[in-house]
Amino acid sequence: MPRWEYITTPLMIHNTAAILNNWGSDGWELVQVVNGPEGGLVAYLKRPLADA
Repeated sequence: MPRWEYITTPLMIHNTAAILNNWGSDGWELVQVVNGPEGGLVAYLKRPLADA
């Protein structure tokens, strides 16, 4: 069974694609986008955890 690592990052509405493409090029997969607690959007991403 794969193990995952997770990260969250704020999304700027005028630069969303560039931000997500940057994370995607590092192997991160978008899981969900939600409204942040102070407004704006927050992206939740995951990628397989490298075996140590």
